[in-house]
Amino acid sequence: MDKNPSGEDNDDIDWDTEDELEIQDTVFSSCTNLRTTGQHVVCSSNGEASSSSVPFQSSKFIQQFVVMGFTEESIAKAIEQNGENSDLVLDALLTFKALDDSPEEQPSTSPQLEPSISSDDSFSEYNENILDDVYEEDSWSSDSDNCINPVGRCYLNDEGSSLSGNEKTLLFLANMGYPEEEGSIAMKRCGPEASLPELVDFICAAQLARAEDPYLPEDVKPKLKHILNDFGGYKKRKMYNGLCKRKKPREISAEEETIRLPKPMIGFGVPTEPVPTMVQRFLPKKTIGPPFFYYENVALAPKGVWDTIKRFLYEIEPEFVDSRYFSATQRKRGYLHNLPIENRFPLFPLPPRTIHEALPLSKKWWPSWDTRTKLNCLQTAIGSAKLTDKIRKAVEKYDDEPPLEVQKYVLYQCKKWNLVWVGRNKVAPLEPDEVEMLLGFPKNHTRGGGISRTDRYKSLGNSFQVDTVAYHLSVLKDLFPDGINVLSLFSGIGGGEVALYRLGIRLNNVVSVEKSEANRNIVRSWWEQTNQRGNLIHFDDVQLLSRDCLEKLIGSFGGFDMVIGGSPCNNLAGSNRVSRDGLEGKESSLFFDYVRILDDVKSIMSRHR
Repeated sequence: MDKNPSGEDNDDIDWDTEDELEIQDTVFSSCTNLRTTGQHVVCSSNGEASSSSVPFQSSKFIQQFVVMGFTEESIAKAIEQNGENSDLVLDALLTFKALDDSPEEQPSTSPQLEPSISSDDSFSEYNENILDDVYEEDSWSSDSDNCINPVGRCYLNDEGSSLSGNEKTLLFLANMGYPEEEGSIAMKRCGPEASLPELVDFICAAQLARAEDPYLPEDVKPKLKHILNDFGGYKKRKMYNGLCKRKKPREISAEEETIRLPKPMIGFGVPTEPVPTMVQRFLPKKTIGPPFFYYENVALAPKGVWDTIKRFLYEIEPEFVDSRYFSATQRKRGYLHNLPIENRFPLFPLPPRTIHEALPLSKKWWPSWDTRTKLNCLQTAIGSAKLTDKIRKAVEKYDDEPPLEVQKYVLYQCKKWNLVWVGRNKVAPLEPDEVEMLLGFPKNHTRGGGISRTDRYKSLGNSFQVDTVAYHLSVLKDLFPDGINVLSLFSGIGGGEVALYRLGIRLNNVVSVEKSEANRNIVRSWWEQTNQRGNLIHFDDVQLLSRDCLEKLIGSFGGFDMVIGGSPCNNLAGSNRVSRDGLEGKESSLFFDYVRILDDVKSIMSRHR
């Protein structure tokens, strides 16, 4: 984030994961009470900011570790290094235990790791008094003096040590209480040169996303509350078990690696950038012409997913596009289709391309140190009122610009949750109608009809960016001057239909397949309010759309000119650390129903010709 404060693309932080926040069965822990010492944020196990100045009764202090099975000698050593701070002492004891239990990995001749926390008097009073109220993410706790070098790299004294660099980093992450699997994923995703703070930031972002997901099932919330309230015991037990077992980190298969995306992400061209000079596109003969098809999903899917999608969709190369070239918000998506790519044109009037163009009233309150010009990828969830209040308290403490560390924290949260400035020192999440505008939908598209505010955010977060899709579909206007028949799979809130309508293409017959009743109601309401003259037919499950049903539909109005849709990204999204199973996942495997239905449509229509 330091390298890129403007909010533009950042390879170090996977900002695109947050727009696909999905409900998971497993909940990760999150720390809510923090303080800082030097450059280390320390989380206390009793839910309060710990301090070495708090008095302890020595006998009781030592006894609490004796009953855990640690020797008095190791306890005395840990206290000598860290003072009577139970959190730091326990970290040290667990590290000693791990090293003692692993003689084959830590030869007796190598120096032992001695955790301690260094102090830094240059840190402002903010670090001591405000961060414990502001941060909502897991902390990264004490590291040894020989662990963190001036640029934040993690290393050990290599003299006599047989541990590899990755193993040493994983050991430190384990000492901080992070599961080995999470550490492995972070190291794989952030790259071999990532610093320890960068790895911790990556893990914290995933954990915080789950802890603040408003769609968390009710039966999971009590468990999460228990974990958050009893953070110390939960996390330390996991740390103790992980260190004692000394399991090797799980190997991450090639399927879990993300695909390397083009830069700039403009596909076969966008209106605001020069057309790529070396665009080469091959369409198999059998895919040229109608019925046209258009498939969309997240660009940052696990490696191998887009290869599989391409293989099942006639070996056509996908077009990867970021909606930042069409709007004021980023949205990285892959589009695989057999549409022509010549003579495209954008929707008019052109949408706002920067935050201040889209939200002009915010400019008055925007601080000079917030240099964002684009919003991050829009999410299915929003930042909490508690978070925005903490940011207000953190910023209003200073008459002038807040210190750099406060700015960094606020910018991180603003980018993460797309918070905008709505008053002096006040940030707020986007309103649903603002999200509609940024995604190219008409005002109040998702409003009313018994649809809750929460459902509005969820539906919008899972939708198309209309301006981007319309640019690709614009080639259909001359091809179908008398109107078009559309099969819309996984319709959502009708992004494809809205794009065609805004292009001036008449919708003769639309068969919309969408599981969510709220989304079906939104599309039906839009259809009526825009006085569509064609026929809208709704189905609620792609798995029940059989060949016989398609035969009847095609027979009734002569076939489909276009099959459009994007199957669920639940098991593809980067924010899903539990069931990111790719196209084998429960929800994302519905891609194969898209393929099945498309093949059936092509087969039936070829026979009718």
